[in-house]
Amino acid sequence: MEQGLSDSGWRGSTEGWLEAAYESLLESGVDSVKILPLAKKLNLSRTSFYWFFKDREELLLALVAKWRDKNTGNLVRQSEAYAESVAEAMLNVFDCWIDNSLFDSQFEFAVRSWALQSDSILAEVQQADQARLAALSRMFVRFGHEEVSADVRARTIYLVQIGYISMQTKEDLAVRMKRIPEYVEIFTGEAPQQRELDRFFARHGYVPG
Repeated sequence: MEQGLSDSGWRGSTEGWLEAAYESLLESGVDSVKILPLAKKLNLSRTSFYWFFKDREELLLALVAKWRDKNTGNLVRQSEAYAESVAEAMLNVFDCWIDNSLFDSQFEFAVRSWALQSDSILAEVQQADQARLAALSRMFVRFGHEEVSADVRARTIYLVQIGYISMQTKEDLAVRMKRIPEYVEIFTGEAPQQRELDRFFARHGYVPG
């Protein structure tokens, strides 16, 4: 009963405070993620924060966990998803770049910006980079590539995408979709089959013009 009271209504909720922190991080950077401004944003008392988090540091750790679980977790899962070919495996990974529910590029940019002023966050980002590169490399090994080839292809894919994010590149969906078959061939050495592209386009609600 007490847990129910602490998780609802006039005190807010763990997820509510975390979501407000996430929005502030994206809008204005980590220095804006402070208890009093968040309380004002949520129209809650400052003291209600402490029902859910010990202090600001614990909230920041929860933000990092949210980023790690979403962006790294989903990229690794997509790299391990079933595919008929390495080209289709690549398209599974490309789901991350199209679907914000799988990989949040704005969140990624905000955390990487945060890492410029925090050694502990920089270490988190470096660990994430290594985990993602290892997952992409394993994907290529699964389809018969040698370790060196798999590693270089993984780096090419990943560094291009992080470049997109770091440069805050805005690309019309139709333009991006037209480029994807060429990207797949460059990254994997194989052109995707039409049926593989059709499945990819369909799950993103895209109809080629």
